[in-house]
Amino acid sequence: MGKQGSHIVWDWNGTLFHDVDAVIGATNAAFGEIGLAPITLERYRELYCVPVPRFYERLMGRLPTEAEWGVMDEAFHRHYTARREACGLAEGVDMLLRDWQSAGHSQSILSLFGHEELVPLVRNFGIESHFVRVDGRIGPSGGTKAQHMERHVAALAGIDPGRTVVIGDAVDDALAAAHVGARAVLYTGGSHSRASLAEVGVPVVDTLAEAVVEAGRIAG
Repeated sequence: MGKQGSHIVWDWNGTLFHDVDAVIGATNAAFGEIGLAPITLERYRELYCVPVPRFYERLMGRLPTEAEWGVMDEAFHRHYTARREACGLAEGVDMLLRDWQSAGHSQSILSLFGHEELVPLVRNFGIESHFVRVDGRIGPSGGTKAQHMERHVAALAGIDPGRTVVIGDAVDDALAAAHVGARAVLYTGGSHSRASLAEVGVPVVDTLAEAVVEAGRIAG
């Protein structure tokens, strides 16, 4: 199927999985544990970047120490897990995935969310069958997506990176796509402001329906 059709690599958090409220809540709860003031969603989107320690540098005026990073990372994930149950898929995801697959195209998920947690989460939403592969982060958190994308695309047998489009909510998604020779479409419903996404020079959209249309156009 991948040889005839185009392929989408979907991001999970902030893209297919609408968890921005949980992310902001967990971020502020974690900040509270180390004495940082809470931030708004707008401020988060203005400052957020990957690798995450650089995001904290923008907030603190310096990079966190290794010990500080360990505390902040653990606190964020603990608070995020407590809030995640209240989150669901982004609007229209089920139909978008079905329609893309029915059109003879393929799709997969690559996320920086831990692999062991990601797979059952996708399965529990009943959408796993739409994907030829679901990959989460293997190894410690805090890095970029490029190397994970390289591993992911290498495992997608028969799929041409030149006809592959990464759909995500972060600048890092576009950089990871470029790293493997794929294209990208960025979505404003997650972690970044429209202004910061637009700086990358790839299409920026406000809905996932628009993202899929754009992916079909640029993938050929």
